[in-house]
Amino acid sequence: MMDALSVVSQLRDLASEPQNREVIVQDQGCLPGLVLFLDHQDTEVLLATLQTLRYLAELPPNIPAMKNELGMMVSLENLMGRKGLSVDITALAQEVYDILRTPAHPVARTPEREGRKKSQFFINSSNKKAKSVTLHIQGLDSTDQRGLCEEALLKVRGVISFTFQMASKRCTVRIRSDLPTESLASAIAATKVLSVQQVVKNEAGEEVFIPLNTSGVKVQQNSALPDYLPEEEESPEREVDRAISRTTAKEDSSGSWLNSAASFLTKTFYW
Repeated sequence: MMDALSVVSQLRDLASEPQNREVIVQDQGCLPGLVLFLDHQDTEVLLATLQTLRYLAELPPNIPAMKNELGMMVSLENLMGRKGLSVDITALAQEVYDILRTPAHPVARTPEREGRKKSQFFINSSNKKAKSVTLHIQGLDSTDQRGLCEEALLKVRGVISFTFQMASKRCTVRIRSDLPTESLASAIAATKVLSVQQVVKNEAGEEVFIPLNTSGVKVQQNSALPDYLPEEEESPEREVDRAISRTTAKEDSSGSWLNSAASFLTKTFYW
């Protein structure tokens, strides 16, 4: 049975793959449904919705349709000013809003840059032998630093996926459960321009930064791409924002699921 969180999470999985983004935006039910989800009271639904919109906005031709979707910009503005939300949600709402408001200018990309850009979307969605960690990265101020961080993470054996929240200088990384978080910190610190702290919640539910030891940490490197794990169980870390997408979505299966999701979205106006 579908509920708001499961629908938007699956939609985020599909949107994480570049080849699905045009189809999602063109579907008659998905964008209106995502706009409705921007008013949801569940913060997990809000974050997943914003992550979905951020993925969709990666495709420049999608931006006019997203910007002109009834209620989209107003709902994003409301989120940006809504009290009691985490910095991840408000910052991501601001980022999506700015992307939709700013005229798109095509940027020439070298093959190296293009390959690196695509590499952030290889993710195994419901992997149960994995965990998610949120990192605060000092020095993550531009696309150049982001590129350095991407390259560092891609070299670490056991990294499954990662996604950035540039406005808050954060990166959510999904990794094998047996990979020490210090390995990520060590790989990123090796750039010489970035440093890392882990973001966790204390007993009061407040976010705190935990320093990570990088001295003497041995990092196992990939020879090619990061490991992909079998789909088995959910990550045990509920308090950490999760970055989810898919590795090999089939057009047929995603299409049939998209129809079901769109039907749910168009029929669901109140929660």
